[in-house]
Amino acid sequence: MASVNKAIIIGNVGSDPESRDTANSTVCNFSVATSEKFNDKEQTEWHRVVAWGKTAEACQRYLSKGSSVYIEGRIQTRQWEKDGQTKYTTEIVAQRVQFLGGKPQSEKRQEPKQDDQIADASDFPF
Repeated sequence: MASVNKAIIIGNVGSDPESRDTANSTVCNFSVATSEKFNDKEQTEWHRVVAWGKTAEACQRYLSKGSSVYIEGRIQTRQWEKDGQTKYTTEIVAQRVQFLGGKPQSEKRQEPKQDDQIADASDFPF
């Protein structure tokens, strides 16, 4: 039986992305808020997003708090031990990122060039 693990969200970045270099690649973490309205009420969901390699570098360079972004990826749950307790987190591993609309919020961020509008993980080996 075939299976699919696919997440697609469009939302706003919650805080400036944080990136670091690992032994093999660059990793970038950030959160994205998605909202929906029903019966005059708004409900916001927060999503943890992780990007690797060239996609991570592009996210660090072009995203900032409040940026609109399209994320396509897979859902991953990780676990680790801390103080004798098992901790869990669920995140979207970004495979495709598209920077949407508007000028960057932060002066350190740049406006993406046309060629940089889409960062696609399938173009970059990890």
